[in-house]
Formats: sequence, structure tokens, C-alpha cells
Amino acid sequence: MSKMQSVVVPALGAPWELATTEAPEAGPGQVLVKVRASGICGTDVWITEGKLSFGVDFPMTLGHEGVGEIVAVGDGVTTRSVGDRVGLVTLQMGCGRCAWCRRAEPLDFVTAAHCERPVLTGMNVTGANAEYVAVQAGATVLLPENLSFEYAAPLMCVGYTAWSGLQRANPQPGERVAVSGIGGMGHLALQYAKAAGFMTIAITSSPDKRNLAHDLGADLVVSNGSELREAGGANILLHTNSSNAAVADAFQGVAPRGRVVLMGIAFDELAVPNMPMLMNSIQILGSAHNGTQYLTQALEIAAEGKVAPMVEVYGKDRARDAYQRTAEGKARFRAVITHD
Repeated sequence: MSKMQSVVVPALGAPWELATTEAPEAGPGQVLVKVRASGICGTDVWITEGKLSFGVDFPMTLGHEGVGEIVAVGDGVTTRSVGDRVGLVTLQMGCGRCAWCRRAEPLDFVTAAHCERPVLTGMNVTGANAEYVAVQAGATVLLPENLSFEYAAPLMCVGYTAWSGLQRANPQPGERVAVSGIGGMGHLALQYAKAAGFMTIAITSSPDKRNLAHDLGADLVVSNGSELREAGGANILLHTNSSNAAVADAFQGVAPRGRVVLMGIAFDELAVPNMPMLMNSIQILGSAHNGTQYLTQALEIAAEGKVAPMVEVYGKDRARDAYQRTAEGKARFRAVITHD
């Protein structure tokens, strides 16, 4: 095997295209994964458009929501075997030598932001939008056997983020959880909060999502922060969309000593009301992946049937269409590319 098909971004801002590329091999400490499915994240759109950069060089194969089967293992690998069903963790490794890495910090997105040379699947090294990808064995997690590849792919990033963000807020029994934005991450955050036993409130300004939010487990659906306050407020607000203005508005409904967890990447300014924050002792928490223990938990909860991603599945020959649907905000709610 020397050639394979990959979805390539040929240049900054260019349409995605299917191309024939060199197939990788598993080096020392690596595994070679036959990719079965890969999800398209908003981050992929922003990298393509140049709004985010992790040192990417175009042409580039993106994709950090990859899942598949191990078909080869490199020298020194003892923790993984051929035939294992695995998901790919975005941060493969830090450089191990910079000032941040010398602190022996966890391999999470804080390390990704502060390590001088992090290895990020599909962000600064070849990603999972390809038939095969070689990654560090330690940057994989075993998938539950009864979880399909198409469902597992989105959980590798947005599902992981949603569940770990809820845990970051340290929810207590009897608390109410509100989710701002019912999209790729929000529809999962809503389900995870419900699966954990909390009273859940969806905040969406889209009339066509109100019934859907109820179907996903929302006990209440409101349009904005004022309605959230009138409905009794929330102890935890999970910000999952790409609008800081929306979450700033939702602050109106955060209960005293509540926690606001920022998980969605947004580029507009976040204007925080000073006095309500101070007088009500409200915390704002930034949260990304936070550690692979949350990823394995998120996968198990889905495997138990308590959370089901809503996906649009595209063959690799339609990857451009899948990307356009995502970039235009039309995908409901995660576009997944299959590589069979």
C-alpha cells in the first residue's frame, strides 16, 4: 500500500477536494488506523478560512474527529493491537522540552495552547479525513464495541467537550443546567446533562429547534436570558455556540453562585455585566477537552444509548458538500465523512 485517497485543503480558503496521496506507515510508538469515519468540526472551517491557525501548512488534510480500526502497530507499541476499534485524540503529544512541558501538565487543550510544538491531529499534522492515518498509540482510545463509527466520530471532539464542560462546572444534585445554542455541540450537551439526571433548559432563538430541543431531553425551552430568568434560572450555563452576544444575554438567567462554562469558540467580544457578576458571585469557566477520562466516559454514555449524535453521513467523494453544509451552518448537526 503506497497510495490512498485523502480529502485535501489545497490552499487557504480553497474548496476541499479528494486527491490521491502517499499512504503513511506506523513509525515507532505509532499505530496505523484505517479510518472509518471522521466528523467535520467548526474548527475545520475556521482553519480552512484562516480564522484559526495551529501552524498548518497547506495543502493539508484536516480531521480531528477520526475513528477506525488499527491495521498495523509500530515498534515498541504494547497497548494497542491490530483489529482494535479506536478513536483519535486531537492532542497526540507535547514537545516534552519546552517550559510548559517540563511542568508535566496533562495532555489537554491547555497544553495544546502553551506547548511550543504540540502535535495536533488534523491541525498541524495530517488528520483523519483520509483512508489511513498514523498516530501515536497513546493518542487513541478504545471504542465501546456497540457504538457505531458514525456516532463515535462527533464524540471525539464536541461530545468530549460537552461532557467534560458539564463536569468542569461540578454540578450538584438538584441543580438546573441550561444550554445556550442547540447545534453541533449543544444538542449533545443537552443530552449529556439529561443523561446525568439534571433538569435541563435549552436556549435557542430558532423556532424550528424548539420541538427538537424537547425531543433531545430539554425540560424547558426558552428564547433568551430574560425568559430563562422568568423560568427560574439555571445554576449552570453551558455556552456551546459561536456567539458571545448570545451567552452574554443568557447571563440574565444565571442563578446566584452559578457557573458559566465557555465551550463554543466565538470571535465577537464577550461583554460581561459587572455588578450582577460580583453581587451574585457568578463564575466564568473556560473549558475544552480537559482530559481523556472524560472522553471515555462520554463514549460509554453514548454506547449505553443515553446520548445519540444527530449526523449527516457523506461518502468521501462528497466531502466538499459536507464541508459546505457545515460552513454554511446547515448541517443537522454534525457532518460525518465515511472512508470505506
